[in-house]
Amino acid sequence: MTPDPLNRLVAQLAKLPGIGEKTAQRLAFHILRAPGEYAQELSQAIREVKEKVHLCARCFSLTDAELCGFCRDSRRDERVLCVVETFADLMALERTREFKGRYHVLHGVLSPLDGVGPDQLRIKELLERLGDGRIEEIILATNPDVEGEATALYLTRLLKPVGLRVSRIAQGLPMGGDLEYADQATLAKALSARRDL
Repeated sequence: MTPDPLNRLVAQLAKLPGIGEKTAQRLAFHILRAPGEYAQELSQAIREVKEKVHLCARCFSLTDAELCGFCRDSRRDERVLCVVETFADLMALERTREFKGRYHVLHGVLSPLDGVGPDQLRIKELLERLGDGRIEEIILATNPDVEGEATALYLTRLLKPVGLRVSRIAQGLPMGGDLEYADQATLAKALSARRDL
């Protein structure tokens, strides 16, 4: 018995990741109650992101220019390249404020069951970036799941013969975690990746 435009808005909002029917309804009612300018600004922002945001020509991050801000920043260390699965992973690493090098976004991981092979990822472009000889180390920051590990292993086998230092982000126990609640695989990784103090 609700109006069709409201039903269509709820249906579209419910298609967003992590948004269920009830949350979609709350968002729709919020938009309905908000001033008209808010709805206009929201729709304009959605239109602009679809029209203006694209992949960086070098690292395949997101940008509204030819090169993203990470690639244009001359203060970043161009000798170290961090390879990530997605833009969201890049942003997670960036929030730590620890990494000062450059990035390369694969846009996925190897997953033969899903039909994702090396040709569907930005691996060829990664290898092309090595041609200028500036990069000395590659940090593989893929997720510690089956696909992420397979992708890291595949990249290691491609990159090691080139003569670069290839490293993998450490894995193990989270800060504030309890040993008694950790699974065996996490504890094994934490032990094998231990470091001297």
